[in-house]
Order: sequence, then structure tokens, then C-alpha cells
Amino acid sequence: MTEEITPYEFIGGEPRVRELVDHFYDHMDNLESVKPVRDLHAKSLRVSREKLFLFLSGWLGGPDIYVEKYGHPRLRRRHMPFSIGVAERDQWMQCMHLALDDMKLEEKFRQRLEQAFMSTADHMRNRSEHEESTGLKIFPGTSS
Repeated sequence: MTEEITPYEFIGGEPRVRELVDHFYDHMDNLESVKPVRDLHAKSLRVSREKLFLFLSGWLGGPDIYVEKYGHPRLRRRHMPFSIGVAERDQWMQCMHLALDDMKLEEKFRQRLEQAFMSTADHMRNRSEHEESTGLKIFPGTSS
């Protein structure tokens, strides 16, 4: 029987998950292009770094320390106080994309992670971005 390795183990466990989180928030702190998403965070990113590390540990199949400490993540609910649209999702993903680049991961694994992160980031969107509707327009038809 072959035991499957978790993404947590594949990435390299705790030190490498911390490294990913540090790269991610370093990019967020230093890129002008992601300032709007950075501004959604506290001045210090210390707590955000720790919470993302705790969450990713369990999300990647390692110790579920976020759940042990804070309960179910309820990601969407916890992000509801912040206006998150396509731009914020894309800025968050820009930081994660660069952090994954920094990690020098095996390409197939990196792509799987990026797809999973994108799916999760997209799920966090809570702002409608459809054009304002001017209501249902009823055009008079011609009767024959």
C-alpha cells in the first residue's frame, strides 16, 4: 500500500510553509501595484503572517493548528468586513504567484497550488462588480 504524501510534506513542512508566507507578505508590503489589498491589512503584518501560516498548515494537509486555535476558518465570513472584488483577488494572487516563484517548487506541484489558491481567492470575492442595471427595459412591439 502506497501512502500519499500531503502537499504540506511535499512543500517541506513547517519551515517551507513559513517561508511561503513570508515571501507572500514581503511582496504585499513592497509592491506598489498591490497597495489596495495591502491597505486592507493592519499596519503590522505580524498577525496576518501567523494566521496565514496556521491556516495553510492545515489547508495543505499538515497540522490543523488554525482550527485548534481559532475554530473553523470560515474564510468567506471572516473576510466579509472587507470589500473584495476582482482587483483585490488579482492583487492577492500577484503576491502569491511571486511567492510561489520564490519557492522554486516542482512545476506541476506549483501549478496545482496556484490553481487551488486562485479558487480560494476567487471565493473570497464579496463585492458585486456588474454594471449598474437601469432596470428592465420593455420596448413596445408592433402588433400585426
